Amino acid sequence: MKQKQPVKIFLVDDDTVFLKLLEIEFLENGEFDIETYETGEQCIEMLENKPDIIILDYLLDGVNKDAMNGLATLDKIKEFDPEIPVIILSAQDKIEVAVDCMHHKATDYVVKSETSFLRLKKIISKELKYNKMEKQLKWYMDRM
Repeated sequence: MKQKQPVKIFLVDDDTVFLKLLEIEFLENGEFDIETYETGEQCIEMLENKPDIIILDYLLDGVNKDAMNGLATLDKIKEFDPEIPVIILSAQDKIEVAVDCMHHKATDYVVKSETSFLRLKKIISKELKYNKMEKQLKWYMDRM
């Protein structure tokens, strides 16, 4: 019987406390393989590990003021593989910021709050179902 692989998630946030809390939430609430990074540069270096989904902070300047921000990181991720879903997570609750992220091909935008984990879990579930259906449809269409 084929063993189900856990979903590989990259968590990228310069707030180490929030990053650890998010990691714990995922590990306690599902079958996830979590990799955490404090900078976009670290995330980019590890893309060969083939994440299923990336949750990426918008600012990313807490560790290093010269660090690549979330949008620049998002652009690099999409250059590497445009199919990797990237959810931007931010304390910014301005609609302009969310729209800008969507223009950079973010899958979704979540404002950091006490309910952000539940929202992330819902988005991830929806995204994985969509990707699975898309693969099945492609397989079916290739057979015709």
